[in-house]
Amino acid sequence: MTTATDLNQPTLKSGARTGRRLSWPVVLLVIAGVLALTSLVRIITGADGITNVSQMSTALQLAVPIGLAGLGGLWAERAGVVNIGLEGMMILGTWFGAWAGFQWGPWTGVLVGIIGGCLGGLLHAFVTVTFNVNHIVSGVAINILALGATRYLAPLAFEGHAGGSAKQSPAVESLGSFTVPGLSDGLRELNNQGWFLISDLAGLLGGLVTSVSWLTLIAIALVPATWWILWRTPFGLRLRSCGENPVAAESLGVNVYKYKYLAVIISGGLAGLGGVFLSIVANPFYLEGQVSGRGFIGLAAMIFGNWMPGGLALGAVLFGYTDSLNLRGGAENVHALLLLGALLLIIGAIWLAIRKKYVHAVITLVAGALVFAWYATTDEVPNQVVSATPYVITLVVLALSAQRLRMPKANGLPYRKGQGK
Repeated sequence: MTTATDLNQPTLKSGARTGRRLSWPVVLLVIAGVLALTSLVRIITGADGITNVSQMSTALQLAVPIGLAGLGGLWAERAGVVNIGLEGMMILGTWFGAWAGFQWGPWTGVLVGIIGGCLGGLLHAFVTVTFNVNHIVSGVAINILALGATRYLAPLAFEGHAGGSAKQSPAVESLGSFTVPGLSDGLRELNNQGWFLISDLAGLLGGLVTSVSWLTLIAIALVPATWWILWRTPFGLRLRSCGENPVAAESLGVNVYKYKYLAVIISGGLAGLGGVFLSIVANPFYLEGQVSGRGFIGLAAMIFGNWMPGGLALGAVLFGYTDSLNLRGGAENVHALLLLGALLLIIGAIWLAIRKKYVHAVITLVAGALVFAWYATTDEVPNQVVSATPYVITLVVLALSAQRLRMPKANGLPYRKGQGK
């Protein structure tokens, strides 16, 4: 009989962290500091849009599919399977969700979209776990296959229906949303006062209680649920042991193949749910190309979060916020954020100098000075810069966080049944 204590021994040895892990109080303090700095930038620049309720509400909506894709990647990679196929699984979710949704209702669409993503996950698990095909190759193949399959099926399923075409489904009925009466109006009014920090907090909280989809609530609940299942249950311990040391796990009686299959299928279902969000909530129809790289950004959010649900959620919110700049006052807001970026780089340079990393401090200070010069010598940024902001932020964040990352030890490594016997 395998116990949590038994499994903990090899997992702890193989999963020892290589760097210091930030505690939640420190993380919350950093978030509070960034928010205070953002409030100061808002007051200096007059760009009230960077923290208003509408901006935050849009950012939350854009963060949800990224976060769901990231959660999908976390489940798979914690079991030792790299899932580059998240993009394709999201595409399957968008198509199957809209196809079922316009015929039988939005909640049926949600269920069928999840099943569509699970099918992509099952295929990925079959190829990588059973046949030991390279995980990257399999993931890229699934992305291509999902895109080709939906392009083939869309004309067959949607043409001839009202509002349908070869690239778009008919409209899907709304899942509905809610606004907390009284609280939403009060926070919006407080946000409009323009007070330091208080108004910015009101804008942040107002986005969480204004026109929120029921599917958004489900997605938010999945973050702590994932943490509890993977870090507080015997099932989660066994699954994570497959990603850290599958040979040791098998020697203790864990069916490694079963846990890898389950993890990758759940991964596909979560990515499919992210796709459903795009084709039923964000837009009430399937549209070819609407995933638009969010599966890959979700993967980046997972890496930024160091393969942990909480960090992943913060990454998804960050990327969702930068993406929302395209939709609401993009040029003005991005120009204001140049000042925020410059201040953060200067603070980072001071921190590096205190830690006696003088070369890194000088490089960071020069970068901060260049960004400040860009802000000071211009009144706005080109639209192309606004459009590229989410992807630039993704690269910058990954580059800055790379030194503290530690993925599961056996992630992406080949494994054959019977190695642990």
